[in-house]
Amino acid sequence: MAEVLVTGGAGFIGSNYVRHAIAVHPDWHVTTLDKLTYAGRLENLKDVLDHPRHEFVKGDVADPAVAGPLVTASDIVVHFAAETHVDRSILSAGEFITTDVFGTFVLLEAARQAPHLQRFVQISTDEVYGSVPEGSSRETDELRPRNPYSASKAGADRLAYSYWATYDVPVVITRASNNYGPNQFPEKVIPLFVTNALDDIPVPLYGDGLNERDWLHVSDHCRAIDVAIERGTSGEVYNVGGGNSVRNADLTRRILQLLDKPESLIKRVQDRPGHDRRYSLDTGKLQGLGWKPAIDFERGLADTIAWYRANEWWWRPIKQEDPAFKTYYRTQYGQRG
Repeated sequence: MAEVLVTGGAGFIGSNYVRHAIAVHPDWHVTTLDKLTYAGRLENLKDVLDHPRHEFVKGDVADPAVAGPLVTASDIVVHFAAETHVDRSILSAGEFITTDVFGTFVLLEAARQAPHLQRFVQISTDEVYGSVPEGSSRETDELRPRNPYSASKAGADRLAYSYWATYDVPVVITRASNNYGPNQFPEKVIPLFVTNALDDIPVPLYGDGLNERDWLHVSDHCRAIDVAIERGTSGEVYNVGGGNSVRNADLTRRILQLLDKPESLIKRVQDRPGHDRRYSLDTGKLQGLGWKPAIDFERGLADTIAWYRANEWWWRPIKQEDPAFKTYYRTQYGQRG
């Protein structure tokens, strides 16, 4: 039985990966480590919390006393744990540096001592490349992060690489485009717009709405991580993209169409600082290992909207009862109308 540690496994992508790992790897015992901050929720793991091949540990990746022993006991580490939202990083960057960079350092230091570690997967992001005016980013391109979040992820990305180059830690790095799917915290654009529109609340669209993103279904991302674990080469970076390049304004209109809501719900708000115009990934390297996205964006978006319709129990307490979310929403959008 392989011992697999998933950090940040109560968050959006992490919880989807934990469920995926338990379902498709019967020879894995999965330990989830999560601090359970605002976006890390046990509700995301409710269907696997009591699974015999799953264990949950509450703790901080930046705490060596908690994270260190879990890493040294592992055969595989998949490191999702991070502060992830650009808007929040602009408001307060310090937590991003602590979790994303120092937390990664703590894990890598423990990985140096892990006696049977076979793979350490550093989950990075396409945002480390910065805005891409044309063409698509390749793994060898310069990193040009333009906000505290992407800068913290770039730092962790390169720190992980350095532990392979210097200490031979079996690191692979994945840089994924924007994920979407079930259990995504409703501060991110798709769940925010869907849940606002369901309640006929205006959806706050930044600037002219022409910023362009590539959308990757979270289940396709989970499969890509497995390929990186099983067929990737230590020290290498692999881009993971869905091949679904959509402008924010078009995404917003499509969400409203699928919900049968009027475009009058669109509320233009002042653009955020350092808002990257466009991301695009060349995924040929990972596809060369046998992976390709399987979920069509139109179907995936419709399924995601259906999930939020069917799971109001999951998101309504966040949006209607959590004072921290209400404060964040007012701070982020109330002054930009």
